[in-house]
Amino acid sequence: MAELKYNEEGRLLFTKEMRDEGYTILTPQMMPIHFKMLERVFRHEGYNLKIMDKTGPEIAQTGLKYVHNDTCYPALLVIGQFIYTLQSGDYDVNKTALMMTQTGGGCRASNYIFLLRKALKKAGFENIPVISLSIGMEKNPGFKLTVPLVRRGLAGFVYGDLLTLLSNQTKAYEVNKGESMRIVDKWVDRLVDDFNKGESYRFKEIERYADMICKEFSEIKLNNTPKVKVGVVGEIYVKYSSLANNDLVAFLESQDCEVNVPGVLGFAMFKVDNRIEDIKLYGGSRAKFKVCTILFNYLTKLEAILIKYTNKYGFTPPGEYSHIKKLVKPVIGYGSKMGEGWLLTAEMLELAESGYENIVCTQPFGCLPNHINGKGAIRRIKELNPNANIVSIDYDPGAPKVNQENRIKLMLAVGKEELEKSSN
Repeated sequence: MAELKYNEEGRLLFTKEMRDEGYTILTPQMMPIHFKMLERVFRHEGYNLKIMDKTGPEIAQTGLKYVHNDTCYPALLVIGQFIYTLQSGDYDVNKTALMMTQTGGGCRASNYIFLLRKALKKAGFENIPVISLSIGMEKNPGFKLTVPLVRRGLAGFVYGDLLTLLSNQTKAYEVNKGESMRIVDKWVDRLVDDFNKGESYRFKEIERYADMICKEFSEIKLNNTPKVKVGVVGEIYVKYSSLANNDLVAFLESQDCEVNVPGVLGFAMFKVDNRIEDIKLYGGSRAKFKVCTILFNYLTKLEAILIKYTNKYGFTPPGEYSHIKKLVKPVIGYGSKMGEGWLLTAEMLELAESGYENIVCTQPFGCLPNHINGKGAIRRIKELNPNANIVSIDYDPGAPKVNQENRIKLMLAVGKEELEKSSN
């Protein structure tokens, strides 16, 4: 068994010996399509990554036991899922590590990793190392973000965005139910196999695969029955995680809606763009500015591929970041960038502009960035787009699911009325 080692600050490290011994690295689930690919990308690089699948009310209750109830709801869920999974007996706790992202921004999310270590100690799992998936915030000798790993991971997110967008735009109309998701599953397996052969993550290959994927989805037999179109925005974890938003997408689909959940690539561009703007305004490392600029240009090229091929086959493309950034200018300043920042407002504006005027804004209870950029911007958005039909929904352990769904149904009732008017 690998020897436990600590840094000068007393933090338990994930070591090379742990990696070589095949330690299981647990990480939270957020986006099933994206994370299925991410799991296999990490395994190819020698990390025995496992996406946790424990769900149910026990997760929140476990979180409440080990995290203060005033803590952000995503932290409570993620930490609860970690500890509940460790307590399940499914894994050897002497050969297990945990991994979670850490942005380093002003949002409470930057503190999740410290809250997790505190909770682990309280639960009797202080011998389990925690890996920060971040750029330069914490170092572990057994884990390193290499260029090939980052490129494969970014490609996985691009394909995840593409498959999610295409399946959402076809699922609601498909004649042969389940066809869209069968295509998704087929492409996830194929893409990851090609990642591991050193293919499918270069620009030319991404273009080729995007073309083939869009073409196959365009051949799905669809009916022409109009549907209420609903966009979903919000704090990133609650926006994407079915555990956090009480299976929101599935609920909307059960109400006969077409759902649009903006992809994660735009959020990545937003975060990198913020670093560039900070250096322009306040100064900073030239090397960091250059690296961020290169990364932003790389992400912009990936975005252009998604837009090009979804347009080519008649799908509604993802919003272009530069256009989204312009849209928000009359509403809120670019200095509002904690958490999802102005991007949250911008996504609502872009969704309404592209025909998804019915919008669910998801937010953890007490999330200040969301109250400002989400709930706080709704009136101004409606002034700019009177057809925007927006409902903000708070998520926390004490929020009854039935109340959330009833509020969404009221929003959908307005959407259905408008759909009937436009159809007549």
